[in-house]
Amino acid sequence: MPPNIQTALPIEPAELLPDRFRQWFTGRGWSPREHQLELLAKARDDRSALLIAPTGAGKTLAGFLPTLVELSAASPLARSAPHPPRSGGEGSGVGGGAPTSLRAAERAERPPTPDPSPPRAARVGGGENTALAAPSLPRTLISTGRSVQKSRGLHTLYISPLKALAVDIARNLEAPVAEMGLPIKIETRTGDTPVSRRQRQRRYPPDILLTTPEQLALLLSSDDAPFLFSSLKRIVLDELHALVTSKRGDLLSLGLARLWQLAPQMRAIGLSATVAEPESLARFLVPQHEGTNKAADIVVAGGAAAPVVEMLDTREKLPWAGHSARHALNEVYELIKRNKTTLVFVNTRSQAEMLFQDLWRMNDDGLAIALHHGSLDVAQRRKVEDAMAAGKLRGVVCTSSLDLGVDWGDVDLVINIGAPKGASRLMQRIGRANHRIDEASRAVLVPANRFEVLECAVAIDAIAENAQDTPPLRVGALDVLAQHVLGRACGEPFFSDELFAEVLTAAPYSNLSRTDFDDVVDFVATGGYALKTYERFARIKQDKQGRWRVANPRVRQSYRLNVGTIVEEAMLKVRLVRSRAGGSGSTGALGRGGRMLGEIEEYFIEGLVVGDTFVFGGEVVRYEALAEDQVYVSRANDKDAKVPSYMGGKFPLSTYLAERVRNLLADRPAWGGLPDQVRDWLSLQAHFSRVPGVRELVVETFPRGNKHYLVCYPFEGRLAHQTLGMLLTRRLERARARPLGFIANEYALAVWGLGDMSFMIRQGKLDLNALFDSDMLGDDLEAWLAESALMKRTFRSGALISGLIPRRFTGEEKTRRQVLFSTDLIYDVLRKHQADHVLLRAARADAATGLLDLRRLGDMLARIKGRITHRELDRVSPLAVPVMLEIGRESVYGEASDELLAEAADELVKEAMS
Repeated sequence: MPPNIQTALPIEPAELLPDRFRQWFTGRGWSPREHQLELLAKARDDRSALLIAPTGAGKTLAGFLPTLVELSAASPLARSAPHPPRSGGEGSGVGGGAPTSLRAAERAERPPTPDPSPPRAARVGGGENTALAAPSLPRTLISTGRSVQKSRGLHTLYISPLKALAVDIARNLEAPVAEMGLPIKIETRTGDTPVSRRQRQRRYPPDILLTTPEQLALLLSSDDAPFLFSSLKRIVLDELHALVTSKRGDLLSLGLARLWQLAPQMRAIGLSATVAEPESLARFLVPQHEGTNKAADIVVAGGAAAPVVEMLDTREKLPWAGHSARHALNEVYELIKRNKTTLVFVNTRSQAEMLFQDLWRMNDDGLAIALHHGSLDVAQRRKVEDAMAAGKLRGVVCTSSLDLGVDWGDVDLVINIGAPKGASRLMQRIGRANHRIDEASRAVLVPANRFEVLECAVAIDAIAENAQDTPPLRVGALDVLAQHVLGRACGEPFFSDELFAEVLTAAPYSNLSRTDFDDVVDFVATGGYALKTYERFARIKQDKQGRWRVANPRVRQSYRLNVGTIVEEAMLKVRLVRSRAGGSGSTGALGRGGRMLGEIEEYFIEGLVVGDTFVFGGEVVRYEALAEDQVYVSRANDKDAKVPSYMGGKFPLSTYLAERVRNLLADRPAWGGLPDQVRDWLSLQAHFSRVPGVRELVVETFPRGNKHYLVCYPFEGRLAHQTLGMLLTRRLERARARPLGFIANEYALAVWGLGDMSFMIRQGKLDLNALFDSDMLGDDLEAWLAESALMKRTFRSGALISGLIPRRFTGEEKTRRQVLFSTDLIYDVLRKHQADHVLLRAARADAATGLLDLRRLGDMLARIKGRITHRELDRVSPLAVPVMLEIGRESVYGEASDELLAEAADELVKEAMS
């Protein structure tokens, strides 16, 4: 075991826990767990630490114990005697809160300037940063006008990937703080926090502030950030594994780098339940320095009961393709009936809407079943969450909006519809059941088709081995760095050398070159060589001392309205109103206002006409009108209502599970553990064609109708397969095979055309080894990218994140068409005049790691080199049926209704079995 990884060892509580804490544990009938005491020991030794612990292990309490102990031992600083807190809620003062005199003073002194502009001294010279007003007040003596209030400043910052999680943790912290009578003030700060409270938090910081990465970036862009954070002792990063694998993690890492400069005494605690490479994650928690590879100490909690995970062996006919699992609806409903509270996870919002409707139609028992996903109105989501916490719901159909560590009360079963796409993601979902470390969580996997049975089977094996497959730590993105550079200029002016040294301490940016950094600063200052003649792209400028500062107040305001890395499709608000009189086509007046149901993506609405029906928020609605950013709908009753599609829907199949699926296929004795339907299917494939080996690529060619088909089975996930399909069709065109198109799913790829590919291979006119050679990732890839719309879409995301094209202005938001026009125009200019522009480099990097999955494709091409097996068939094979069923099926991001497949499936299956 590496030296910095430690399994929590027995520690005597008396060594670390004050009497009131030991009495609190005893009063609850608990004993402090070893990993909780170990984190206290790390804090005593002034060490940063990563805690890896299963759900129900008291992970959150462990993360906050060092803070609570330190604050309880600190001087009371003239606070009033502790008394029970007022009822909670966001921003409530816990453990007594602020005295009345302080609240009165806050009301009297609250500045009229809107957040996020910080309290400032008078400005000189139109927007130049000057001496700060707030730090001029002594930290321990703030005059309230009627009394003297001493403040010890911000002690601990908690960062959560979800607003709901921050609010939930604050509520959970109230219990120990109140019951021990600790004079500690706890507040949350999210996008839902009122402006007045945010202003107060900067003037009079609480002891503990719970927030999100985006709010931290906003706070650091204020010129009073040194005042606010200089007292910071600790930062707690919850669900760290969920943050570091995205651009939000890049932004957070740059925020940490800034905090290490403002508060050198700050130490970090990372909390994670699932992680494949703990040492890489531990690097995130400490500043990196040139030539070193530092990492926080790692504490692993033990003693958790292994989860009980089963796969539903359906009594119904198992589909060959599709993703809805409608064949198992009755069995899913029976599971909900037999358990007290069940979470039913699906992989997309479209699936959630569809499954909820199906369950509701068959709910003859009147069970309380709810729907929860990220596009629903926040009030609707909170209503469901509160009902869950109170134990009032029998079932909740949900997406990743409930993946992370909020304690939803007494959930005794998790059902996962479809393939989990990764062992760690599945383990995270299973952790939502039974928040007790010594009792097993229960989960049932419901595969939607035959290939998904294989993935579910290997996922269950991976969980039994506690094998994780979280992605490795990212390399920091340049568009995120550009956003951070602008944010730094919005606060204190900076010298390039100093900021470069600071950025290098962030783990994702520890290998950043000085050339890339200087290019990013130049981009923020001028827009880059090709854009520098346009004044609006000049967002920072240098003063006489060489420090970079924001160019004008409008730039600062734009930054604060657009901070963050989550780029969503343009969303429209959905309001429920009464139908127009006279029904479809009527010109009757439409009532405005109405109850907010949530938000829907603009491109889906663009495909509707008035009178169309669709499913949203758990009900069937009729499209009535579109006015500005509001979609007006009325209630309807239509069994054929459309299901909205959402751009962010698909999870790629993880590399880890893909390899396990290949191993399972190659291990014929292991097929005995599979359902009879799947075992028979694989046996037929072995008889008619061939089942792929672990390092082998099986390529089948056959005629069907008036076309010829090539089907292969890489098992590398949809993204890698789509890229392979694009490149293969280019090569097949050059070989005069006259390809017409391709389709990819998670497991296979099918290409069809007019040329007889079986004949061409037989005659040596088409060499499969050359066709699948890894050199396709060179010139073929570059040529395809040059003419592809994919790069424009990727560039658009980087342009928004970097702030080159603002999404929002004061009182308005750019429409999707405005953003498309602006970014596409700039993309064309840069490609023509500055091909190495920093945003083009960022777009290529994003495409390679995300939309194209080039690493996995390259690994696959290397793996199969010299191991391609061709089978020339006279008809479709059993293994090819699922991917063939995708051809001609309308793409609603994988969520088309299974009924559309029934007729084609019967025909193909009959053909394959004949």
